Amino acid sequence: MVIRKAVITAAGRGVRLYPVADPVQKSMLPLTDRDGLTKPVIQIIIEEALESGIEEVCLVCAPGDEDRYREQLNLHRENYLAGYPGEDWARDQAARLENILKRLSFAVQEEPLGYGHAVHCAKDFVGEERFLLMLGDHVYLSDVPGERCAQQLIHLAVKENCAVAAVNPTREHLVRHYGTLGGKRVADLPGVYEIERILEKPSLSLAESELQTPGLRAGHYLCLFGMHVLPHRVFALLEEVMSGEAPAGGYQLTPALQELAQREKYLAAELRGARHDIGAPFGLMLTQIALGMAGIERDTMLSGIVELMADAGRRRKSTGGAEQ
Repeated sequence: MVIRKAVITAAGRGVRLYPVADPVQKSMLPLTDRDGLTKPVIQIIIEEALESGIEEVCLVCAPGDEDRYREQLNLHRENYLAGYPGEDWARDQAARLENILKRLSFAVQEEPLGYGHAVHCAKDFVGEERFLLMLGDHVYLSDVPGERCAQQLIHLAVKENCAVAAVNPTREHLVRHYGTLGGKRVADLPGVYEIERILEKPSLSLAESELQTPGLRAGHYLCLFGMHVLPHRVFALLEEVMSGEAPAGGYQLTPALQELAQREKYLAAELRGARHDIGAPFGLMLTQIALGMAGIERDTMLSGIVELMADAGRRRKSTGGAEQ
């Protein structure tokens, strides 16, 4: 089994980042990557997929955004070549963007009918293959040198020949923010679980009664990491979910994943790495700090953080701890 295709959902209008994400898609906001170069968020995410062996990428976007993405990515490519003639790093970045544009397809979500509906928009692109699913506002940082988070997930899916969801052990008071699952450990596969139950943003009381996973630290649950390898059969399950009237918040992916877990082998894996949501409170800033700490500008980032903390401590001391 080979995983050749990736779907990245990026149709949301970025309400948590308003007003900055109103004139520009939130996934086109700039971050300085580990290599020290500033890139749109979507380029960092697509490179995660391509460097994990993916050959084709489909971006699920809002109406009118396909042309904007193509124009902006191509403009970045042209600016590298025109603005930095003779620079090897600029030619490399231009080539990277050209490669992305060649491998990039789009599926338009005509109405904002929920995450599950957005995933279903990529049905024709996926065809009869398994695919990697990622979020357009999450940046992933691996703790394994030379192996991306998506690569870890794909390796397990290929090895076990089944669907796999990336998960993260999460403190109990946060489960209401995430899809959360319960299951049992798989022998001889550290950090891997057989999924038994998945619920979308459950209350703590519901998680306590239905989503306990033996072997986790007390007060922790397995929450979805925003990355999956899924079979094309998930689209039929989504169609079952979408056969009824859309609930508040739209059609979600989680009910289809729950049905998938009932019908076939479906594993969850703790990845060695971290995810960073740019739309969370201070998310863009914290993602930038994480990238800086993991990259070639680590010392510069560290010294800057230390200096900011020292300045804040001095100001607080000079005012006697009073709020400013």
